[in-house]
Amino acid sequence: MNQTQLKIFTAAAENRSFTKAAEQFFITQAAVTQHIQTLEDSLGCKLFDRRKRPVQLTQAGKAFYADAKGILKQIDLAVHRAKDAATGGSGSLHIGFLKGYERSDLSVIARKFRQAHPNTFLTFERKSSDQLAAGLMQGGFDIIFTWDSTNLRQNPDVRWAQTDRIRLVAAMYKGHPLSGRMQLNRSELQGENLLYMSPSEDFESYGDAVFIRLYREAGYNPNILYRSSDLEVILTMVAAEEGISILPDYFTNKLAGADNLVFVPLTGDQEHEEIDAFWRRDNLNPLLAAWTSELTGMQDSTNHSIPLSRD
Repeated sequence: MNQTQLKIFTAAAENRSFTKAAEQFFITQAAVTQHIQTLEDSLGCKLFDRRKRPVQLTQAGKAFYADAKGILKQIDLAVHRAKDAATGGSGSLHIGFLKGYERSDLSVIARKFRQAHPNTFLTFERKSSDQLAAGLMQGGFDIIFTWDSTNLRQNPDVRWAQTDRIRLVAAMYKGHPLSGRMQLNRSELQGENLLYMSPSEDFESYGDAVFIRLYREAGYNPNILYRSSDLEVILTMVAAEEGISILPDYFTNKLAGADNLVFVPLTGDQEHEEIDAFWRRDNLNPLLAAWTSELTGMQDSTNHSIPLSRD
């Protein structure tokens, strides 16, 4: 049984004529008879009562006709979906993002993409930066949004585009002596008990080294009381007045009025965190190509940073 036999059978059933079915497919009546005979042999039953004119479906033929129409419809749908997926019109995209980045505009970007590609399915995972980098390189993610804590920008197998340049803020409890300031310099935080928010799980990443360097350039080594890669944990401890922290404002700018928390912007050219989108060069998912084309404004993002969001 094959698709051609099913098409010829349904045409003969609908026209109640082998001759008209032959005309529809530009073949001889003998060829139609042969296809239907082969189909009947494979099913082990007669589909047409050829003694009547016009020919009529047998009871078996009537039952098979409904199923044959359904099979042909499913085949057409499968072909359509395959072609659609090959051009990025449908399919799935697995996206990873840095812990806390769910409070950014990522959901807005995703929503707009879904509106432009309604037959897609987007899945998300919230991880630390080192987990995201490992997942990307192992094929677990199509694209990740993260701070470059593992120096992915230098990896020749990876493409990237900058999506956000985030201001850093000092997170303090309301009774802290500096909580009423409009802005702060990192040097003014010397001696403070620091609840250190790390982009990685092991606290020894490339990103950690960059952050520690900022303290040293401010003239001191930080007094790190506690380390965590979980922003919620850090904020809970700040609110409990265990210490202060320095955090990206994509996480804090939607927490106005949070219990016993104040966020004071840091001044200085380096007091920001860059969020990049990373994806593998060898990933052939058409949806990824559609996402990154929109992400970079149809520009080639290889080894280029393309700011797309706020300072």
